Amino acid sequence: MRYLVLVLSFVALASCGSRRNFYLQTPATLKERTTGTEFFKKVAAWKWKERDSLAVQEILNGNIPSFLRKFVAVTAELIDSTGQFHRAVFYVSPDYLSIGTDIDWARIPLTPLAAQKIADSFNCFLPTRKMVNLIYEQASVKLEPVPMYAFRDSSVTMWQHHLIIEGLRKGRKGLIAGIKKDIVISGKILRDAKPDREAIYGWHQLNGKPIQPLYTGHINWWVDYSHGIRLIYKTITVDGIKMDYKEVLRNPIYQKLLCDEEWCDCFKYPY
Repeated sequence: MRYLVLVLSFVALASCGSRRNFYLQTPATLKERTTGTEFFKKVAAWKWKERDSLAVQEILNGNIPSFLRKFVAVTAELIDSTGQFHRAVFYVSPDYLSIGTDIDWARIPLTPLAAQKIADSFNCFLPTRKMVNLIYEQASVKLEPVPMYAFRDSSVTMWQHHLIIEGLRKGRKGLIAGIKKDIVISGKILRDAKPDREAIYGWHQLNGKPIQPLYTGHINWWVDYSHGIRLIYKTITVDGIKMDYKEVLRNPIYQKLLCDEEWCDCFKYPY
């Protein structure tokens, strides 16, 4: 009986831990990994399509720093029109998608098409505008945005921007925000007069106001140094019940926990 109690206690603790954390499942850790420095040296003169292709290959092979694998809980709360309280918990990567080791890594801006392929492969999705705001509000490390103006879409500028952010971060750990514009999912994409758009939002200043309003003016293959990919685990707990994010966004009440647009009908980018 004593051993049974110990086993049940262990199971209860393990179950509780699984509710509080999500660990990104990737292929086994590579024996030889391309570092962030090596990646950007290799793609220094490459165009977006070649850089995207190599980045997807590296990331799907598991070449991401280990600290990115442990996602962080973010909460959303609301009171509906009947006075009922609702609470959602979703899990987000603590930083933007990166390549490399824990010692030498780099944030990698990607097109939304590449980002969606990675998100699908890891059972994740890309955030909405409201989720970006919630992540910023609950972040433990908030940095002032650093705009750059020359060669915005070049790999060299992307690498330089990463190094600038690291200089400002000064080794602080935890959920970080305010350093990139997020590639987001948005119903605005479906209603834009021009086809094949991407949606970006964020880059919050220290006063909490974003530099970039929700914008769909770029074609879906455009990517520059300021863009970041934040992964969100697809299973969300709403009022104590686990739900797929698409179920949440389709629910007329629950969708307001995650989305502040009138129409939350864009769940992913086609690729």
